[in-house]
Amino acid sequence: MASLKDVARLANVSLMTVSRAINSPELLKPDTLKQVQLAINALNYVPDFSARKIRGKSSKVSTVGVLALDTATTPFSVEIILSIEQTARQYGWNSFVVNITSKEDNDRAVRQLLSQRPDGIIFTTMGLREVTIPEALHQSPLVLANCVDKNKLFPAYIPDDFNGQYRAVERLIEKGYRKPLCLYIPYETLAGKIRREAVETAWGNANLPHEDLMQYHLELGDEHYIDIISLIDSHFQNNKPDFDVIICGNDRVAFLAYQILLSRGLHIPNDIAILGYDNMIGVGHLFYPPLSTVVLPHYQLGQQAALHIIEGRQQQDIQYVACDLLERSSF
Repeated sequence: MASLKDVARLANVSLMTVSRAINSPELLKPDTLKQVQLAINALNYVPDFSARKIRGKSSKVSTVGVLALDTATTPFSVEIILSIEQTARQYGWNSFVVNITSKEDNDRAVRQLLSQRPDGIIFTTMGLREVTIPEALHQSPLVLANCVDKNKLFPAYIPDDFNGQYRAVERLIEKGYRKPLCLYIPYETLAGKIRREAVETAWGNANLPHEDLMQYHLELGDEHYIDIISLIDSHFQNNKPDFDVIICGNDRVAFLAYQILLSRGLHIPNDIAILGYDNMIGVGHLFYPPLSTVVLPHYQLGQQAALHIIEGRQQQDIQYVACDLLERSSF
């Protein structure tokens, strides 16, 4: 592994000049700084900032620590972690992730994170939910991403599920759909309640009869996704559907809906339209026809949470991040 001396030798400068290029680049002439940076890149030199902290020497590199509850271990929300890392790097910060694998794992994860002495902490979850923040974190600069604190003590960045769902249903109404079959995610989830309220509000504001909304919530647990088959089948009479669009709680629901409709020889969207939610990475455009869906802004959630720490933002309330409709070909 290349050393500071190796960089100085290749750049033909002093050790002090290399140190300034890393810690105080504004003090160097542009040509000298470029010379050192070229040497660093050529040697793949990695500064040892952790050692400097141990020795008590100053370093302008700050660190954000991420406590990730299912966020980094599932494909649905991993963009949150990616955006935190990229945003931190863009502003000259370091970042690291500590995964929480279960409720019983909280204490271990918190100790591991705090042992790294981060300058700020981001608590993230897969799926919008309420969380209880461990007492040991209460004195640290802390922000939440994709979750809210039960006691409302900490700032949070969460998806604007209400307006995202509302605008998507407005678009369905504008296109003439009047018999929606709504298959929501579980009512016990925060998003499940919010999205149903948005559908009902958009429907009511269009002066359409509430009784025309056929609404169901899945039960908690992935094993209940299969219940969608019987739910959709129950809305066929003599092989004819009593609905003209399926409003899906997420793109996984939409995936099953596609299979059921296509197996019955129905065409999407000519016979039945489908609206998803989430915009699962690398999946929506592979539906045939491509799925229209509402985009969960996972990247923006991580980015804004990172900037909250980096910029030292002072607001302590909940900030809502827009969920945009991605209109493809399924309605």
